[in-house]
Amino acid sequence: MKVTLFFPLLLFCSLSTAEPPSESDNDIIPRGEQADYQGRKSANVSYQRPTCPQDIHAVLREMSSMLAEQKVELRHLQRENEAQAAKLGELKQQVQEQAGELTAVKAKTNVTENQVEALMRDREVKQVAFSASLLASGSGIMGPFNAHTNLVFRHVTTNIGNAYSPNTGFFIAPVRGAYHFEFYIGAHGSSHPSAAWLVKNGQHIFIAYEHQPSHYGSSSNGATLLLEVGDVVFLRLLVNTRIFDSEDHHSTFSGHLLFTM
Repeated sequence: MKVTLFFPLLLFCSLSTAEPPSESDNDIIPRGEQADYQGRKSANVSYQRPTCPQDIHAVLREMSSMLAEQKVELRHLQRENEAQAAKLGELKQQVQEQAGELTAVKAKTNVTENQVEALMRDREVKQVAFSASLLASGSGIMGPFNAHTNLVFRHVTTNIGNAYSPNTGFFIAPVRGAYHFEFYIGAHGSSHPSAAWLVKNGQHIFIAYEHQPSHYGSSSNGATLLLEVGDVVFLRLLVNTRIFDSEDHHSTFSGHLLFTM
């Protein structure tokens, strides 16, 4: 903004309106010079007429014009500031909207990832099946024993879902659902029968029993069971019975998930 200094102008006006030095009224003026004295006095009167008011009015007019221009410029700057403030508000709103959209996209992405993981886990859980025979290799007879003995089927051919353990002989349900089990017990001619229980959590379900005094024989059975997660299913050899197996895999234990519930 322009700033105009008035002090020099006022000083100039003060000096211009001051009276020039005058001759003392006590001075004695010769008679011949009185006419010249009257002329100089008239000139002094004319000299004392002020001329500053005209200059002050010009300056005031110039200042008024400058002030008007500055007011116009100020209004223009105010309008620009208001426009910029409005644009800034719009930008802030856009940023907030974009931040909200980004948050929503991230949430949807997390949900989608969780759904994919759940589907993959569900797909893996729904794929449950196993088959195993008694002996890992060779042939032989187990039993008779003087107590019920859990059987461990060590030769695993299929174990989808890894729900069956060849170390313990236990099948542990990974998901709630309906499962079907089958088991075959090989019998070699003897005075001791061949028999095994299908056991669920310690409870005897079905039995396969065969007493073959001579030659080879076998027995089998099966069941569909509703299992909860963590339920255990296995085979148990009855007391004073025996079981036969060979490289031909006569004695087997199998099971698979029918459907989840």
